[in-house]
Amino acid sequence: MAIFSKKKETTKDAKDTKEVKKTSSVKADSQAKSMKELYEEKAVSKSSAKVKTKIGPNSQSYRVLVKPLITEKAADLNGLHKYAFAVAIDANKISVMKAIEELYGIKPIKVNVINFSGKLKTRGRIKGKRKDWKKAIVTLPAGATLDVYEGV
Repeated sequence: MAIFSKKKETTKDAKDTKEVKKTSSVKADSQAKSMKELYEEKAVSKSSAKVKTKIGPNSQSYRVLVKPLITEKAADLNGLHKYAFAVAIDANKISVMKAIEELYGIKPIKVNVINFSGKLKTRGRIKGKRKDWKKAIVTLPAGATLDVYEGV
């Protein structure tokens, strides 16, 4: 008899769990609606976040513009509203233009890009090569300046 009574208890437990599942599904439906609303609110906030772009150290602009070139020749170009930057090897004119606009808030008139191959160097019997790099000369509209040489 004990065996049969245990089976009856398990069926009662199964019924109880079914009832719990039904009530939890009703709760889940009501929560799903509220979750859906939450996701819609997040979508709206993300679209508004796209308008306000935050520029941080992991931004693509910092990966495109490696460093400003601070040389005598680059300083002479400042009189013509031109600035020189070392840029990433895979950067093109469009990506450089977008990076300047994002970081400095000024849309360049023109961007010239120059590829440099690394020099071959020898030190005794050891031969090596410096890395290849790319330079961009950015022309800004008249009256616009960049604070590249502030701390120099």
